[in-house]
Amino acid sequence: MEEITTHFSTKMRPRSDSVASTGTQSSGSRMLLRQRLTMLMTCVDDLDPKDKIHVQMAKTLDGAFQICGQRAEQHKKDQFRLYIVTWNVATAEPPDDVASLLQLNSSKKADLYVIGLQEVRAAPLKFMTDLAFDDSWSHLFMNTLAPLGYIKVSSIRMQGLLLLFFSKIEHVPFIRDIQVTYTRTGIYGYWGNKGGVTIRLSFYGHMLCFLNCHLAAHMKYASERVDEFEYILDSQTFQGKKASSILDHKVVFWFGDLNFRIEDHGMHFIRNCITSKNFNLMWSKDQLTVMKKNVPKLQQFEEGPLDFQPTYKFDLNSDNYDSRVQKAWFGLTGKKRKPAWCDRILWRVKPRPPPPEDIFEEGDDDAAKEKKKNLLEDLMEKYPLKVVQDSYTSSMEYGVSDHKPVIGMFRLELRKMYDIPLVRLHAEGDWSADLDAMVTYSPLQPFPSSAWDWIGLYKVGFRSISDYITYTWVKDDQVAFNDEVVQVYVSKEEIPVVGGDCVLCYYSSNLQCIVGISEPFKVHESRAAIEEGLLPENINGLDQAIAS
Repeated sequence: MEEITTHFSTKMRPRSDSVASTGTQSSGSRMLLRQRLTMLMTCVDDLDPKDKIHVQMAKTLDGAFQICGQRAEQHKKDQFRLYIVTWNVATAEPPDDVASLLQLNSSKKADLYVIGLQEVRAAPLKFMTDLAFDDSWSHLFMNTLAPLGYIKVSSIRMQGLLLLFFSKIEHVPFIRDIQVTYTRTGIYGYWGNKGGVTIRLSFYGHMLCFLNCHLAAHMKYASERVDEFEYILDSQTFQGKKASSILDHKVVFWFGDLNFRIEDHGMHFIRNCITSKNFNLMWSKDQLTVMKKNVPKLQQFEEGPLDFQPTYKFDLNSDNYDSRVQKAWFGLTGKKRKPAWCDRILWRVKPRPPPPEDIFEEGDDDAAKEKKKNLLEDLMEKYPLKVVQDSYTSSMEYGVSDHKPVIGMFRLELRKMYDIPLVRLHAEGDWSADLDAMVTYSPLQPFPSSAWDWIGLYKVGFRSISDYITYTWVKDDQVAFNDEVVQVYVSKEEIPVVGGDCVLCYYSSNLQCIVGISEPFKVHESRAAIEEGLLPENINGLDQAIAS
């Protein structure tokens, strides 16, 4: 290295675009490094390939590239595709198929699906039934997504408001700290026909929040809608220190039937703009756009351009805007509703905190300053979560409601804070209903385990956490353990006699989520049951058992 330095100091050719080093610059600064690289480029042409300095130079550069590669790998970010749907379904039953709504034929598969519905039918008897058994909309989305490897991780319903969160199964052990809450704003805050429902969670260590709202209706209540939104933000709280309120989360997605209308413009002008696709001519009179100019909390939220036609109000099973005669009180003819962008998707990325002012002390030498600078860069690198919206549009083909669904597709760019599950588990030996079975699991990282933790047996392609075939309590049925491995007993009476492909999931009661999933394994058909004629031979899988 000394020979290389001597060579540079004696044989350098100056370049007009090179910047001379000054004594005031720190030897560890990036500026100095860039200057040296510039000088290096001017000297490359002077090196003789036969000179031993050339060999030393190659080795030195290889080492530098290796260091840079390692550093780049440390800062590597992963990308995840998030698909959000908001739809006021106007108490309708779901359509037969939602594959087009979820764009399941797209080559770019989503990692996460978030579906917010408003005005899900909430008649008293039906509402109680839905609470116990899941509603027809949830069943449709679960049945559609489960065969493709997605499971419902969480959901919340408040009367007509429903919020569903789906994830690819590979991400499920890294979705933690799940909490849900709701806020009523309808009829003096006592009735749940209006308000907001929220799911918040940690995704690979980054706190995300999803807020589905249905705000006050009618043209004249724009200010009331803003008041309701601010009330929801202020009133919803979560346990824990990481993010105790909605705006504490790194990213908040706010969507729903926000009910903001288009002011001033008449029906004829609006319909002409829609027909000619000059949507931008209506933006200046959109209430949400107007309100964002004056309300600080609204200004924190971003929204893509409204380059799609207003999604309210349509005749049922039609693309025609509100052509029916509206009946008002006492038999009078009511006013037709103007089209409006009632259904919206917005997002907010929490601002990056300013660096500490006193991080650098007066007595720090160059090495200490460089070390602190690197630590600060690492801290700042971990903090932000970049959000990129790839599309913002509506789906016009669905006509069961007077609203059209609105879709937002996003890319989340982040650096994983962890990529190892909390628990690794697998099925020991062969499984069938003829023999008692054993599960082995190993905690890979410390976490708050509980006597209420359990391990569930699931069919491959299960729809939600509650779809287990059977489960066993990790403490009650524990048969052996040491510091690294725990074995849990499963009675043969709990294992289905009909075989199939299954997985095991460890559920943490304290974290309210799955923290480990096994590799798929085969549960064999019960030979005893077949020999006794209780099962036809070669019956395939668990589907027949569930169907029967």
